[in-house]
Amino acid sequence: MVIVRTTLMVSLVMGVIATAFGQSLPEPARVIPLYEGVAPGSENWDWEEKHLESRAGLPMIQNVVRPVLMYYPPDPGTDVATAMIIAPGGGFRSLMMSYEGVDVAKYLNKLGVHAYVLKYRLIHQQDRTEQAVQDVRKLAAADGQQAVRLLRRLAQESGGQPDRIGMIGFSAGGHVTLATVMGPADGRPDFAVPVYAAVGSKWDLPITVPEQAPPLCIFTAADDQVIPWERSMELFAAWKNAGYLAEIHIFQAGAHGFREQGGGADHYLDRLQEWMRVNGWLSKEH
Repeated sequence: MVIVRTTLMVSLVMGVIATAFGQSLPEPARVIPLYEGVAPGSENWDWEEKHLESRAGLPMIQNVVRPVLMYYPPDPGTDVATAMIIAPGGGFRSLMMSYEGVDVAKYLNKLGVHAYVLKYRLIHQQDRTEQAVQDVRKLAAADGQQAVRLLRRLAQESGGQPDRIGMIGFSAGGHVTLATVMGPADGRPDFAVPVYAAVGSKWDLPITVPEQAPPLCIFTAADDQVIPWERSMELFAAWKNAGYLAEIHIFQAGAHGFREQGGGADHYLDRLQEWMRVNGWLSKEH
C-alpha cells in the first residue's frame, strides 16, 4: 500500500515512549513528519512535548508541537493495500496513546491494514484559554487533512493505491477525523470511523455533508456523559438524508472512552472489522 520512499525521520524518542510509561508501547517502524520544517500556524511554539501517564497508568502525550504519523505496518503476507490514520482523543490537551492509538494500530495490523497513529497539535498546558482551544482545533484539523494528503501522495509515488485511505478518531480525535471528512476534497479520507466524536456547535464543528461524502461507521455509547449519543445520531441522520453510506452502533453501556467494561462496546473493533470487510477495505480486489 503506502510504501514510504521519501526521507523519513526515524524517531530517536520512541525508546522513551517504550520505557517511560507504565504500559510499554511497541515502537513504530517509522515516524513521518507531516510538514517540511515547522508546521504552519505554530511557528512560535517553543515548548517541549511531554510524555506521561494518566491516573490509570496509561501512556499520554501532551504539548505536541511537531505533528507526525507513527507508522505500524502489517506483516507483508497479510497486506490488504488499505491504510488507516488513527487520531487518539484527549480533549485537545492530551493524546491517549494506548487504547485510542497504538492498540488500535496493532489490531488493524492483524487485518493486513497499514496503521498510522496521528500525533496532532495540542493546546499548551500553560494556556487553557478558550481562544487557545479554538485555535488548536483548527490546527489539529489541518493536521488531519495534511496526513491524508501525505499518505495519498506517498501512495502515488510508490505505485500504491491512494484511494484506500481511511481514518478513525476518538473524542477530540473524532473531531479531527470529521473536520478532515468535511474539509477540502484533497485532504478527505476514502472512509471514516468517528468514535464518540466531538461534533456539533459546542465543539466548533457543525455537521455539514460534503459532496461525494465518504462512508462512515459511527460508534458511541448510550451512557456517554461527555459527548451525548445524540450527536452521533445527528451525524448518521445527516449522512443518510443526503444519500450517503453510513452505519451506527449505539452501545447500551461503555461510557466515554468505552471504559465501562462488560458490554458490546468492548468489541467495537470487531464490528469495525465486519464493516470494513463488507465494504471491501479488507480485500485487495475492492
